Amino acid sequence: MEILISFVFAYINTLNYGFVFLLMALESSLVPFPSEIIVPPAAFMAQQGDLSISGVVVAGILGSMVGAVFNYFLAYYLGRTLIYRWVETKMAKALLINKRKLEKSEKFFLKYGKISTFIGRLIPVVRQLISLPAGFSRMNFKSFCLFTFLGSSIWVIILAFLGYFFGSNQELLSEYYKEISFLFLFLGIAFLFISLIIKKIRRKEKKKKKTFLRRFF
Repeated sequence: MEILISFVFAYINTLNYGFVFLLMALESSLVPFPSEIIVPPAAFMAQQGDLSISGVVVAGILGSMVGAVFNYFLAYYLGRTLIYRWVETKMAKALLINKRKLEKSEKFFLKYGKISTFIGRLIPVVRQLISLPAGFSRMNFKSFCLFTFLGSSIWVIILAFLGYFFGSNQELLSEYYKEISFLFLFLGIAFLFISLIIKKIRRKEKKKKKTFLRRFF
């Protein structure tokens, strides 16, 4: 990671909104291009006055959305069987995509439902591929876009914050990224745990209402 960040900073003057959009679209699709080496350097340029921080954030979010939507429709039209066949090819392996990663994303989606497209955007490994199972299951497109937008926005804004305030210190930036990745993983698990508890409580309340109505009607 530090090597990649150093590489981007070496060519930081070539970054612009178009590159941020394109690279984030790739990162959210099937190309393993980590977002933490795209947004922070661009945000650092904004801190230096070369770019606008709002422009960097907007370009990052839009790019993330385009990549996620690409994955969604790819899975939607090709279907689960063809996608699973594709991940076994040399091309998929060259892109660092394998059956294990796809299965992990699909299990995550099936276990937590629609909200997983929001939480999944904040969890490493799952983030890149969470749109595929959403496409398999033909999740409502509006809901998919809403949850993906919320998750992508949070992720891009935090990366932009790190780059804007700590971009000049590459080692510190790398360290903060690791800590935030673990934090998001913890928050994601906690959020899902709370969601499951709420669902169970609602189910119990529904059962009680049904039992009450049966007694009197």
